[in-house]
Amino acid sequence: MKKLRIGIIGCGRISVMHAVPATVLEESMLVACCDIVAERAEELAAKYGAKAYTSYEKMIGECSLDAVHICLPHYLHTVVAQYAIMHGVNVLSEKPMSVDYESAAKTVALAEEKKVLYGVIFQCRYNNSAQLVKKAAVAGKLGKIISARSTLTWKRDDEYYGESDWKGTWDKEGGGVVIDQAIHSIDLVNWIVNSEVEKVSCSMANRGHQCVKVEDSAEGLITYKNGTRYGFYCMNNYGCDEPIEIRLFCEKAKVVFGYDDAYIYYNDGTTEEAHQDECKEVYEGGKDYWGFQHIRQIRQFYRACLGLEELEISGKEALKTHKLICDIYKIGKESMGL
Repeated sequence: MKKLRIGIIGCGRISVMHAVPATVLEESMLVACCDIVAERAEELAAKYGAKAYTSYEKMIGECSLDAVHICLPHYLHTVVAQYAIMHGVNVLSEKPMSVDYESAAKTVALAEEKKVLYGVIFQCRYNNSAQLVKKAAVAGKLGKIISARSTLTWKRDDEYYGESDWKGTWDKEGGGVVIDQAIHSIDLVNWIVNSEVEKVSCSMANRGHQCVKVEDSAEGLITYKNGTRYGFYCMNNYGCDEPIEIRLFCEKAKVVFGYDDAYIYYNDGTTEEAHQDECKEVYEGGKDYWGFQHIRQIRQFYRACLGLEELEISGKEALKTHKLICDIYKIGKESMGL
């Protein structure tokens, strides 16, 4: 099998979740790492046997790459993705797609025009728990999803925001708890419900942070055209990162799931459940709340690059959730007087 030549752009904390798969999977070889901070690029490159760069343009120009992973601050995602696409390089970007809708939609269109693959990381879809629930929904075992709810209570204090010059900003991160933490649970519900959004109603506030102006709390109701009503609540003023919880009330079952476990209680008295596998890879510096399913999505992306499979979470697919996130902010900012 041909090994894809892989480059990583952005060597911060999340980059390890991309570097390990690029190194251990049979479909790929990590050849280059790029960061504007030379020490970060050199450290990651030395650790995984790659070449270090401080310019992604130079890296793309010199390395004959098949694909790049974008692990940059949110506002740079589509800027760099578009450059790579224009140079015929497949792209796998960390979430969110962008800090706005227009640049994300433009990047999707550009990838289609240039016939280049453009994928977006939503690794939580590959959790065993989410896979069980999605398959049950697709098979009709749940019946109509009447209503859904998701709850996220995590800790992101002022010290967390103070460690970065872009986190907690409207222009560079695009927001706070919704776009950075709750986006995964919102994506899971949106993916499973699988219907166009009819209406978004929500409110946002900054209730506990002094050093940032973005929202740290949000709640709302999303109504879908198929009749499903989805209520969400998220905040990052809690004392620790509690497991997220998603509940579905359906015609034929009730569902309770999170990132690690899922339980389906059918009306006929039968049950199904799923639990996360033990992680075999070592991600030094990785965070537990990221989960460990990047490798499943990354392998699927690589196989799509090799023409062995259809890309599952394409930019076009991810745009469904991104539009919802942007709509939530459009309404939510009004509630904050912005």
